[in-house]
Amino acid sequence: MIASIQGKIIQKGVDYVVVNLNGLGIQVFTTKETCETTTIGDIKFFHSQLIVREDSLTLFGFESEIEREYFNLLLGVNGVGTRLALSIISTLSIDAVNRAVASEQFEVFSRVPGVGKKTAQKIAIHLQGKINVDADLIGVKSTYQDVDLEVLEALTTLGYSVVEAQSALQFIPKDSPKDIEERLRIALQYFS
Repeated sequence: MIASIQGKIIQKGVDYVVVNLNGLGIQVFTTKETCETTTIGDIKFFHSQLIVREDSLTLFGFESEIEREYFNLLLGVNGVGTRLALSIISTLSIDAVNRAVASEQFEVFSRVPGVGKKTAQKIAIHLQGKINVDADLIGVKSTYQDVDLEVLEALTTLGYSVVEAQSALQFIPKDSPKDIEERLRIALQYFS
């Protein structure tokens, strides 16, 4: 098993980078955020997971061990393959996954391209009990979380990606009113 890889980035695509390892170019599939923030010439370290199939050897790389752990957990869900698991990790933050599972808000997963309602439920059920979530979140469905989900949905409807919308949500001060319109207005200020 290849547990990690480090080397100079010599090429990059939408969902992969090529790492020069002593003259050998290794293609490493990674999150879109990692691809966007990586520039050719960077020396990068990845926690990796080698997936062996009958017709291919595919290496996936993650900037943190927790991303790799969640990737492997997602692969245990019936109907979730490597590309979909990587898409989930790329679209939703680890914190968003934890909140969705803890508060039983399965619909968060269906916002990921390629994940339907049934698969979203399978993912959430599979992850329950397998991930460590903040004890304060377990079983709590507060208005605050519902409001933020509505703001997230409004931002994605306006054309922002889920990652951009989550960043805007984190921009909202904790003591802000729980009014949807007000929270959306503050979130939109993040983009200006």
